[in-house]
Amino acid sequence: MKKGSDVMMRATIAEAKQYTANDIQILEGLEAVRRRPSMYIGDTGMRGLHHLVYEVVDNAIDEAMAGYCDRVVVTLYADGSVSVEDNGRGIPVDMHPKVNKPAAEVVLTTLHAGGKFDNKAYQVSGGLHGVGVSVVNALSLWLELTVWRDGIEWHQRYSRGVPESELKAVGKAERTGTKVHFMPDDAIFEERDFSFDVLSARLREIAFLVPGITIELKDLKSNKSMTFKYEGGVVSFVKYLNRDKMPLFAEPIYITGEKDKVLVEVALQYNDSFQERVFAFANLIHTVEGGTHVIGFRTALTRAINEMARRQKLLKDKDPNLSGDDLKEGLTAIISVKLREPQFEGQTKTRLGNSDVRGIVDSIVYDGLMATLEEKPDYLRPIVEKAIKARQARDAAKKARELVRRKSAFGGLDLPGKLADCSSKDPEECEIYIVEGDSAGGSAKQGRNRTFQAILPLRGKILNVEKARLDKVLSNAEIRTIIQALGCGIGEDFDISKLRYHRVIIMTDADVDGAHIRTLLLAFFYRFMPRIIEEGHLYIAQPPLYRVQVGKKEYYCYSDKELRNLMERLSDKKTTVQRYKGLGEMNPEQLWKTTMDPNERILKRVDIEDALAADEYFTILMGDKVEPRREFIETHANEVRNLDI
Repeated sequence: MKKGSDVMMRATIAEAKQYTANDIQILEGLEAVRRRPSMYIGDTGMRGLHHLVYEVVDNAIDEAMAGYCDRVVVTLYADGSVSVEDNGRGIPVDMHPKVNKPAAEVVLTTLHAGGKFDNKAYQVSGGLHGVGVSVVNALSLWLELTVWRDGIEWHQRYSRGVPESELKAVGKAERTGTKVHFMPDDAIFEERDFSFDVLSARLREIAFLVPGITIELKDLKSNKSMTFKYEGGVVSFVKYLNRDKMPLFAEPIYITGEKDKVLVEVALQYNDSFQERVFAFANLIHTVEGGTHVIGFRTALTRAINEMARRQKLLKDKDPNLSGDDLKEGLTAIISVKLREPQFEGQTKTRLGNSDVRGIVDSIVYDGLMATLEEKPDYLRPIVEKAIKARQARDAAKKARELVRRKSAFGGLDLPGKLADCSSKDPEECEIYIVEGDSAGGSAKQGRNRTFQAILPLRGKILNVEKARLDKVLSNAEIRTIIQALGCGIGEDFDISKLRYHRVIIMTDADVDGAHIRTLLLAFFYRFMPRIIEEGHLYIAQPPLYRVQVGKKEYYCYSDKELRNLMERLSDKKTTVQRYKGLGEMNPEQLWKTTMDPNERILKRVDIEDALAADEYFTILMGDKVEPRREFIETHANEVRNLDI
């Protein structure tokens, strides 16, 4: 056997050496997009699916920022397609001089073709790579383009990026604008079900950042619709984010200025919470990883508040300066910059890299803050008092962290809590199940594969971190146990490279208590270890809801729909149905087979599709105010499944 393998390997190597021009693939037109879609839209899951809509919406918003559009309508159809319509100038339909095709067709079929490279058509734009709408076309089963321009209505249909016909004039038009109607290709996307909530969150952001524009979202399948229009811009945005909080001063601080053709807008307001919420945008694109504009903002904020605090004697000569970390607690801020040539890291545009923007934002925000705090000195005191308390809490948290750090070293055989560790030391191979209670923990320990699966049972519910500072969080025994087990630290000490398990799996009962514990754990990871989510290490286990016995055969169902379908198939047989309310009801063999066996189990990876929406949900569900939570429950009551009564 070994000899045969060696011969095959030598043959393969010989073939590889014959590397010729024939081995070079040329992917023409949009073929490259279809072959490697994730390079252009991030992934082919739900995030990539929604990215298609954002790309088309960005084009409409570019028209709005250029002053030619004030209305955008996004429509979700019952067949799974979506359209984006605006009342802008309409994509040009005249012939392109170089390729002898209508400009609209060039835009839809050619990568790196657009009106945004030379700054003539658009002074400010989000979609600067020229791949947006052509990528949407390439990844759609079909796309229909309608253009209203110069008194004529034009129409063209595409199939998987290829024109089915020429661009044709189909009638007269009394309006201007563009409509792109497309069906995502099921050969590319795992799911094609657009989320109304995800889209509405993004469209609301845009409406805040472009004051005066009206954006409408319609879902024809569920008959839901929302309209967004905010005249107050980023100030309205901050007020919206703080609506469920208690602000420390009446009105948000608004700062704006322009320097070297970079327009800066900032609104900020402190509240009584312990979390920071800073959202940054460059040309309306949410830069989730921050960048130079965020660094400039933080520098200016720290410098201005320290300077004014000393002028007003809120900080004594012997007191140390407040740090940037001290000033994070309870801060809500929107940073929006608009510039001609933004430098983003990649097409997904998550971090702004323009080095000059840092100094520009720093200068404008510093001057604006100094002027505001001079004019409104009563704004400063609550900020400084909160920052001093935050510093004291950070000092207490530092001591708690040191204690956690010492225990995380796993001296000898001293494992945290009731952790049953795995024998492998390779983090990529290892996974840890965080389970609810000793009963489930016992079954999981017996049923697991000890080589790579660790089990950490929790003794009851962890602290609601939404209502606590870091020092209090670290005083919670269950949270300390989780931190020690994971080994990557927390806060300033957090180091993702030290994570001992590359799959952190939350496994709770399929009842109300289990859902609550899961939400508490998600809130903890989101607020204090977000990198674990961002790097794709956090999962939720899906245990079965039902066990169906038919003679000696057994079936497991993970939803009511699965159970109904199974019972229809087995309608002529005698069946026994068991509803699992807790993991402890399963024996170790059943738990392994259904929930822990990598070949059979269902794991849902936790993603942050929209940071702003995630933040909003955690604030509503886990915050102090009851009324927003009641409204949320009433709004989403009809969507509840598998309610445990």
